[in-house]
Amino acid sequence: MIEIHPKEIKGSWDEGYVLDLHTISTTMIGYNEFGHPEFDTVRSELGEAIYRVKYKADKGVISPIVETAVKFVITWNILPNVIVPVPPSKTQRVFQPVTEIASGLATTLKIEMDTTSLSKTQPTGQMKDIGDFSARVEALEAAIVCGKSFAGKRVLLLDDLLQSGATLNVSARTLKQQGMADRVYALALTRTRS
Repeated sequence: MIEIHPKEIKGSWDEGYVLDLHTISTTMIGYNEFGHPEFDTVRSELGEAIYRVKYKADKGVISPIVETAVKFVITWNILPNVIVPVPPSKTQRVFQPVTEIASGLATTLKIEMDTTSLSKTQPTGQMKDIGDFSARVEALEAAIVCGKSFAGKRVLLLDDLLQSGATLNVSARTLKQQGMADRVYALALTRTRS
């Protein structure tokens, strides 16, 4: 099992947690032959696993990630009825890490998974490329919709990497306002240091 250091997070959800930092430290070590800076990056154990699945398509780390998240959700004792992954920024990816992890969680916890009701109606680009938080929120509010009623449901909203929190906040508000979810619990697997 992966060692984690959970922290409560506040936002548009009823309760929320992030399981660990993504990156512990980053040190510039020089420039490559093309003049681009190179870094020595130290990630948390969970951060390294998320990095490998998200950026290297390493499906072998999904099982330990799911096992770690399941153990946390069980001890959190929120009893969700359905898990909903946040809509991905890169919709053209064939392999969506957050969806794969959500699927493993849903199967293990024996709850419903819904990957289609919370969606983007238009591309927003990568949120990490939009510097201003309010600009991120504005872009997301115009794009994220909920096409299903979650009335009476306790929704576990899952994100793999929490940066500004814009996507998670807009997704939670959308589930509550448009989807009429009874309760929304936010779980981010890792978060950036800033």
